[in-house]
Parts: sequence; structure tokens; C-alpha cells
Amino acid sequence: MAAKTARQRLHVFWSGRVQGVGFRYTAEAAALGLKLTGWVRNLPDGRVEAVCEGPEGRLSKFLEAVRTGPMARYIERVQTTREEATREFHDFQTRF
Repeated sequence: MAAKTARQRLHVFWSGRVQGVGFRYTAEAAALGLKLTGWVRNLPDGRVEAVCEGPEGRLSKFLEAVRTGPMARYIERVQTTREEATREFHDFQTRF
């Protein structure tokens, strides 16, 4: 049972100049490298949204990788929420 409670869900919104610069693909590569599940997508208002599930430590590494990686200069604001994982995802994908 401990393994189930150790997994969390991270819901994140990045704003700034985060569309049209390879941001989703960078986020996807970071998530895949950390073996997270979920998705990332562009929003009509110019933000990028992601939902990731995995162990807390890997979720923190994901946020850090995106925040300090090659897309860092495009990010103006990050909003995050965390909750219990639903385990509905089997992989990580870019949604269109």
C-alpha cells in the first residue's frame, strides 16, 4: 500500500513565451527521462499545461529540469498543484 500513496499527481501551468519554441517536447523528454506518466499540451491562452504522475522526488526533478533547462528563458510564471495520483496514465504524451 505504501507504493500507491508515494505516487502523486502534479498539475502545472507555465506562462510566458512557451509556445512555438519546443517547450512541450522539452517537457515530454524530461518526463520520459524520469519515467513519469501523464501529458503536456498547449492551451489557447498561450500557456502550456502538464499533468504528471510519479514519485514525489521525480516530480520535483521534473519541475527543476524544465525550470533550469533550455526553455527557462521563456518561462515567466509557473503554477503548480499536487494531489493524490489516479494512476490513469500508462505513458507520457504530448497532446495536440
